[in-house]
Amino acid sequence: MVIMSQEILSKINTTHIEEISSSRNEPEWLKDYRKNSLSVYDNLPIETSPLYNKYTDAKKMDPEKVSLSTTTAETVPAFLQKRLGELESEICIIQIGTNIHKINLPDDLKSKGLVISSISDAIENNSELVKKALEASSSEEDRFTALNNAAFNSGIFIHIPRNLILEKSIHFLTCLSEDGHSTISRNIIFADENSKATVVQELYSPKIETQQAYLELMNTNVGDNAQLDVTTLQMLDQHAVTFSTKRTDLGQDAKVNWYSGLFGSMLSRYKIEYFLNGTGASSNDSEVVFGNNEQSFDIQTNVNHESPATEGKVVEKSILRNKSKSLFKGMIRIKENASKSNSFLSGRSILLDEDAKSDAIPGLEIFTNDVKATHSASVAQIDEEQIFYLKSRCLSHAEAERTIVEGFLEPLSRKMSFQVRAWIAYLIESKWDNRELSINTDEELAKFVEIEETRYDENSEIEQHYKYR
Repeated sequence: MVIMSQEILSKINTTHIEEISSSRNEPEWLKDYRKNSLSVYDNLPIETSPLYNKYTDAKKMDPEKVSLSTTTAETVPAFLQKRLGELESEICIIQIGTNIHKINLPDDLKSKGLVISSISDAIENNSELVKKALEASSSEEDRFTALNNAAFNSGIFIHIPRNLILEKSIHFLTCLSEDGHSTISRNIIFADENSKATVVQELYSPKIETQQAYLELMNTNVGDNAQLDVTTLQMLDQHAVTFSTKRTDLGQDAKVNWYSGLFGSMLSRYKIEYFLNGTGASSNDSEVVFGNNEQSFDIQTNVNHESPATEGKVVEKSILRNKSKSLFKGMIRIKENASKSNSFLSGRSILLDEDAKSDAIPGLEIFTNDVKATHSASVAQIDEEQIFYLKSRCLSHAEAERTIVEGFLEPLSRKMSFQVRAWIAYLIESKWDNRELSINTDEELAKFVEIEETRYDENSEIEQHYKYR
């Protein structure tokens, strides 16, 4: 029997790392990998760029308060029961704290080679793919990448085999445990050549007064001519903090669409990177942030064009109330070999209160000719003339504000599937009314979304900003 090891983040050391590793009977190469990452973690600053350093709120996570354990409570919080009931017949993996609560994988898909498992099982059964993913994320790059590589105590592994086209979504739901311990999750997704799949990630936490953290490092690999659609919905309680580092590598003609709805958590720090390694690869990243109270959102999205004729698009939109704040850091890098590439980066914020604050630091690094690239950023208070106009049409002040916010998000939501648009509309409605954040698949959600032909030309916003180099 393994004794449960507990440690606070500020005192994490080699002994704790060894106990995590031993409790899972991990191979020697992984133990060494963890120890090397820990030594790097100790020597890295919270923010490596002096440009970003003065803006970041990453220090809001108090390492004296974040408690780690090799295992956590397995109890399913009461507020999740309804959602878990809805997922009964879906393809899903459900993680409570560090424990895999349930995996639902139909036999017909299992026989076709679809793998959905815990990271521990994958280390044993799919070690080559796990090694490939671990090697892709260098601990030297970032303090929190190093921490996750050293101390991950949970995680999931999804492998979509070659030529498999999945009609139904894979649901990946994580909830922090009710015992107050934090979760460090190492998540890996492989979509092989010519495959097509949709993954929906949901993040929750119980209402606990202590500062609980969800620390995630996710590697996604999309093979040649594969397509992967991912939706991340972050709905943690506002006592919690979340640090997420996501790296996506794309092969030739591979395509990824990633939609993020960030609503919960006291502090959300997201570092998202796309590497367009194969000719013709494309990534489309859409992010919606809605902050209130004193929430802080720190988002960095980088698109690296490594090969010719690649396409990248990043559109981030923040709605900020009360004293909430957002920081959007974006970078397009077009490398020497990536001629004929096309890239767009946009960060926009709407401030609903005087104390709300937003900063945007977009950038371009272009090392070749014959490319098309642009970036834009805007931060603005809500337009009082628009409010006045809508009030003259018999809307209340609150209704007028909501109508303007809906219009602000409309261009972005038009790119999403019916279901994702419905979820995000429902979460915005819940947050506006200070209701509990969760999603469901009830038919009533349909009322939030008009089913009609697209009225909005999503490319017009991009064309307005393009500069040629």
